[in-house]
Amino acid sequence: MSFTIHGVGISDGIAIGKAHLISHAFSDIAHYEVDASQIDNEHKRFNRAINRAQEEITALEGQIPEGAPSEFQGFIDLHRLILNDPMLSQSPKDQITRLKCNAEWALKLQVEKLLEQFLQIKNNYLRDRKNDITQVVERVLRILIGESHKTTFNGKNENIIIVAHDISPAEVVEFKDQNVSSFITDVGGTTSHTAIIARSLNVPSIVALHNARQLIREGDVLIIDGTNGVVLISPSEDVIEEFKYRQQIAHKKWENLKKVRKKDSTTKDGVKINLLANIELPGDMDQAKQNGAEGIGLYRTEFLYLGRKNLPSEEEQFLNYQKAALELDGDPLVIRTFDLGSDKHTEQTNHPTGPNPALGLRAIRLCLVEQRMFRDQLRAIFRASNYGNIKILIPMVSAIQEITQTLRFIQSIKSELIDQEISFNRNIAIGAMIEVPAAAIALQFFVESFDFFSVGTNDLIQYTLAIDRSDDTVAHLYNPHHPAIILLLNKIIQTGEKNKKPVSICGEMAGDPRLIRLLLGLGIRSFSMHPANLLQVKDAIISSDISKITPWVDKITKGKPEDYEKILDKINQI
Repeated sequence: MSFTIHGVGISDGIAIGKAHLISHAFSDIAHYEVDASQIDNEHKRFNRAINRAQEEITALEGQIPEGAPSEFQGFIDLHRLILNDPMLSQSPKDQITRLKCNAEWALKLQVEKLLEQFLQIKNNYLRDRKNDITQVVERVLRILIGESHKTTFNGKNENIIIVAHDISPAEVVEFKDQNVSSFITDVGGTTSHTAIIARSLNVPSIVALHNARQLIREGDVLIIDGTNGVVLISPSEDVIEEFKYRQQIAHKKWENLKKVRKKDSTTKDGVKINLLANIELPGDMDQAKQNGAEGIGLYRTEFLYLGRKNLPSEEEQFLNYQKAALELDGDPLVIRTFDLGSDKHTEQTNHPTGPNPALGLRAIRLCLVEQRMFRDQLRAIFRASNYGNIKILIPMVSAIQEITQTLRFIQSIKSELIDQEISFNRNIAIGAMIEVPAAAIALQFFVESFDFFSVGTNDLIQYTLAIDRSDDTVAHLYNPHHPAIILLLNKIIQTGEKNKKPVSICGEMAGDPRLIRLLLGLGIRSFSMHPANLLQVKDAIISSDISKITPWVDKITKGKPEDYEKILDKINQI
């Protein structure tokens, strides 16, 4: 019987193949008591499993193919950090001793305790890191149970579609030579590591399917439509032929996209558009350059703080920013000051987790409370500004008083460096992220305080529409072209133009080819996005004529909400 299930598409494209179901070690854990005389043996079993898991991760590192996305190395490093954390590598042994239980059960209890804490985190990116903990624990459990972690397939000439409750980036590395053409999972969100790596590899993938693992049988023929988030199970031959034709069209389109890599990002009517990349790790720079980025529009610095107990020193940060600036050789490097929340920094800052960390002590609010952290980062950025075209971006500004305090603090760091005769670019540009509705509405009152603005559409949409994108029960309501969002964007852009302050887009809207013409018509001339989206966006730009688009965009900003969809369709057909 043919049927379909729906989830959240995280990577566009179509895949056709046979289902391979992956089991999880958590479902096979037995609980039994051990005699006091055997506790030491259980400790040794656990230690051996941890050591074996470390060896497997090291072996995976050696399997990373040349030219693979930098995310691979970042994920492996993160899994190594998790595996070495005493909360996983030592605490279960205390459980073994206290409860007189087997090592598998002790590890299960410990990870359940950790995951319960992660469920309280509101920040999408940080909450999704619970999946990384689960994936590391799965590896150790498989070793304890005696299973081989590495999965191999029969029928190497067939395309394989992995069906799992969840899947780790490490497993993706293991599957790289086994004709795996797609991944679908019951859980996950747009910011999960599986999502990030699927987009980097251009592998059609869908998450948040809920019951795919139960509904799909081993060997079922599947069609994965990553663009629309649809899985077709046991489709008819006519349907398969239709999707094969769509695959061919998509493949030709991708081959053509490669041809635009060296073209200028200029519209048909001669308007130059700046195309920049968002990066999370230093290694992302290579992919950004390969896809033609003209600089880095958003350098997320959180990776320097996560997965460690001690704060990064000023010198460590300086060397990181300096290296990035030198690699760009004069192209812009926009460094966002750390956007961290109290939910992640209780160990380092001793701030209790609030009931809703997404709306609590995070980003610039945390910077102003933890001024030593902020001072070290600012000094490092200023020192690195001698080596390239560095700009500073302040996240989540919302209140005038907060802005005044931030700028005064920045000025005090400048004065401190001058007194110490440490050289830096004294005219370094300072920008603000507009991602809170209050900042968008009140921009006219502080527009003169900054040199440029970058719109973080992910949070702006989430806060404006009161929708958590990672919650698949309401994800369908997440609408980038909701009338309220378009009107807010229009207000931000017009305020910037009126005051001759550049406004760019750095959220996911910037990487969506279907929204590029709308943004061009609103007045955006600088886009920053995930490196994997650069070619598609450039193709959309060079095929656009702003002079023809603008009148239609004016109809949106001045028209009726019920006409928005029709006008958007018209804009994309021009």
